[in-house]
Amino acid sequence: MKVDGSILVDDPADAGPVAARLESAGYAGGFTFEGRHDPFLPLAMAARETERLELYSAVAIAFARSPMLLANTAYDLQLLSKGRFILGLGTQIRPHIERRFSMPWSRPVARMREMVAAIRAIWACFEGEAPLDFRGEFYTHTLMTPVFDPGPNPYGPPRIFLAGVGPKMTEAVGEVGDGFFVHPFHTEAFLREATLPALDRGLSRAGRKRSDFEVSCQVLVATGDTEEEIAAARNGARAQISFYGSTPAYRPVLDHLGRGELQEELRALSKQGRWLEMAGRVDDELLDAIAVSGPRSEIAGRLRERCAGQVDRVSLVAPFAPEGELFADIVASLRDEGDRG
Repeated sequence: MKVDGSILVDDPADAGPVAARLESAGYAGGFTFEGRHDPFLPLAMAARETERLELYSAVAIAFARSPMLLANTAYDLQLLSKGRFILGLGTQIRPHIERRFSMPWSRPVARMREMVAAIRAIWACFEGEAPLDFRGEFYTHTLMTPVFDPGPNPYGPPRIFLAGVGPKMTEAVGEVGDGFFVHPFHTEAFLREATLPALDRGLSRAGRKRSDFEVSCQVLVATGDTEEEIAAARNGARAQISFYGSTPAYRPVLDHLGRGELQEELRALSKQGRWLEMAGRVDDELLDAIAVSGPRSEIAGRLRERCAGQVDRVSLVAPFAPEGELFADIVASLRDEGDRG
């Protein structure tokens, strides 16, 4: 099982040293996400200061960009990283796409499926495999002149990983993606009983094998060396879980727990900016169903119990951890277990 860490920086120039520290700590991959900063610029910096670390966006917002922009950016990052880049995409939700990015929103599953096809058609043109002639319902790409064609990439096109929560999007990922991002707002039971079966249906529909596909599971981690540190990390996880839980698209996870009504309550509180009260609605039972929590010495074992045999790589998500914390001991333990397996 590969272990990945976050390249979380306030300045893209800092991404190189952060990624280098992840590589030194034994991580297999480093990821950015679409937050306060562009997800791609830090990866370009990281590519310059690492040699083996896989680099990916988890996630970049697909519908905020055109397939051509994504194809060009991903192609360049594949070149800069010498074949270590993975293009990770997600949909976001309608209010952000329409009101933050001022882009169209409609039928997200069909649009995402077509976006992947369009990106691959553009790459096929770059690779000299076929003229650019993609005509879809949402995207049309039929013009490519030599001055804009970068030509074949010596490392080939990058892989495309997609995120999803609901069954329809998850099935679509199995049909068209190279990998799947399990959102950190999940439980072990939801992963096993809802997510992976939906993924298998998509793979089967496309005549694909699970062995040709990679599942990356993001897991909220709340840990520390003392009771005080663990309590503080757990409170941070409560806030993160309450934020995720307020989103209607993530309600299936709460429904699976029989707690679906909590989503409406959290959403109402979020509209009023009552963030502390939202965190207070996440009780210990819900927290421990979603996050992996406990003493630092036990985290690796708990991550194995949750993920081993079900996913190919795990991403440690701990935005409330002390600055500079790498969890190198946890990574080493997970890698050692993988080596023994």
